[in-house]
Amino acid sequence: MKLPERVTVYEVGPRDGLQNEARNVPTADKIAFIHALAEAGLRHIEITSFVSPRWIPQLADSAEVARGVRRREGLTLSALVPNRRGLDAALAAGMKEIAVCLSASETHNKKNINKTIAETLAAFGEVVAPAQAAGVRVRAYVSTVFGCPYEGDVDPARAVWLSRELRAMGVYQVSLGDTIGVANPRQVERVLELVLAEVPVDDVAVHFHDTQGTALANCLAALQLGVTTIDAAVGGLGGCPYAPGAAGNLATDDLVAMLHAMDIATGVDLDKLVEASRLAAAFVGHDLPSKYLKAHLGKQARARRQAERGA
Repeated sequence: MKLPERVTVYEVGPRDGLQNEARNVPTADKIAFIHALAEAGLRHIEITSFVSPRWIPQLADSAEVARGVRRREGLTLSALVPNRRGLDAALAAGMKEIAVCLSASETHNKKNINKTIAETLAAFGEVVAPAQAAGVRVRAYVSTVFGCPYEGDVDPARAVWLSRELRAMGVYQVSLGDTIGVANPRQVERVLELVLAEVPVDDVAVHFHDTQGTALANCLAALQLGVTTIDAAVGGLGGCPYAPGAAGNLATDDLVAMLHAMDIATGVDLDKLVEASRLAAAFVGHDLPSKYLKAHLGKQARARRQAERGA
């Protein structure tokens, strides 16, 4: 297998993870969570979304979170921005990177954004260029690339077209998303080969959900094609409010554990990452699905029991 020597893990737990939680996490806990992720060595963290609290009340404190997080050299903090009003709020809060999003399927785009794809692309004109003029980099998510909860199969040509359009607008990277977790490695290979024929590989990232347990296998398919940026959420937090049945994101813990076992560098301290996962589980109030996290906690529990018996 031809694999990269290093992979960039783009952590989306504080935004894409927490937006789907039933419990509203206090602002101070969110900030502590982001600091724990940074301490674990993650250098790209999406911290919040500047969206109307009517749509995502869990992220109503976006400005407070953005202002409260410590900046440091080498750490990129980003936020999702749906429109010009969100951009203005993000700029006022000191954000230096933002993300925009749309879907590859019309029905999901209308459910998620309340616009057609064409209307969404037109609206990006009020966000991308002004952000760049303010010195802010722009990333883009394309959801439902590998399947839609309403339309089923999605033509791979749509991912190619949208990636090309977004890059022409000035977006520095396009993250291709398996929003409902139905992709398989052969499909990932087929879609990426088409996209990479039009877009440089460094400008493409992947974003998998683990509904059917195939997220890591799909990552491996992407890695073999040269993709080196992978989105993930610590502990496997997340889902999609507008994708019924979607499970959480690929767990950062599972991804980093696999990459390190394959001698692929990430710059992430896995033990500190587990502590960040435990912190997240405590304030969302339930266990997280990360398999590595469960195995690690089980190993710790066995060690404690053995120590107690020995004492």
